[in-house]
Amino acid sequence: MKKYQVMGIGNAVVDVISRAEDTFLDLMGIEKGIMQLVERERGETLYAGMNDRVETPGGSVANTIAGVGSLGLKTAFIGRVHDDALGRFYAQAMADQGVDFVNPPVEGGELPTSRSMIFVSPDGERSMNTYLGISAELGPDDVDTSVAAETEILFLEGYLFDKDKGKEAFLKATRTCRAAGGKAGIAISDPFCVERHRDDFLTLITHEMDFVIGNEAEIRSLFQNDDLDADLAAVAAVCPLVVCTRSGDGVTILRDGVRTDIPVTKITPVDATGAGDQFAAGFIYGLATGADMELAGRMGNASAAEVISHMGPRPEADMIALYKEKGLL
Repeated sequence: MKKYQVMGIGNAVVDVISRAEDTFLDLMGIEKGIMQLVERERGETLYAGMNDRVETPGGSVANTIAGVGSLGLKTAFIGRVHDDALGRFYAQAMADQGVDFVNPPVEGGELPTSRSMIFVSPDGERSMNTYLGISAELGPDDVDTSVAAETEILFLEGYLFDKDKGKEAFLKATRTCRAAGGKAGIAISDPFCVERHRDDFLTLITHEMDFVIGNEAEIRSLFQNDDLDADLAAVAAVCPLVVCTRSGDGVTILRDGVRTDIPVTKITPVDATGAGDQFAAGFIYGLATGADMELAGRMGNASAAEVISHMGPRPEADMIALYKEKGLL
């Protein structure tokens, strides 16, 4: 038995969430419903404009790892925070949620801890404005090979693929984990990230990954066949396990050529933040515990449904009890 059942590598971002009317978004020049990267000054302006701020540890894969941890598995996370108030808050909050935050806050240097200002509209749509700060500087030196070798399932965040040292960190961790008998997968994260690095992304998925998770737009961005079934088949031809979330249309999983489609019950979100992250948490929990693909997909759907029923990107319910109630355990 390895020390960690699931470990993630990704951006360590403090999510700062507040409710906002559409008129406020217009006034501040915030594009609704997407994630935009902002510079430090813009980030400080938006932060100052938020009412009733709720601060939570975030970052896409970090949210997933916290979700897996809430289901009782042994988890760890590799990310970079600065030794400032938000960084110390982040590291402690991860530890409080039962996740080993492997790297201590970084002392010295200029860049502060990353933060994402998330404005939630009355319809539950979220508009994210992310200042990446120190987390985007994650590199191979941040990867402890002794930790990676003690991991059964490693999960990577596509956003970090934007920098060469992020790619190097991924390769170091992935090759160490797989050489020791573990499996590695990636959350595609963003179709624009694929646009910028398509060849490298496809090389990584083809040669280094055991599974890939993405939404419809992300999966379609890889091979650009302009047809979801053709795109899924193309990804499945180079990676043994492909998971595509399709919002209200359910989930499609291709494993070793076998397709599984799992429907979802549509509900109106209170806050859509973290839906994909928590789907991944439930699915990876299923993968780690030997569930078949239909059950793993249903676990993912249950986790996504829980997180969109309240503000914030991480589960609030007793997830084990919830799974039992739904007949998943």
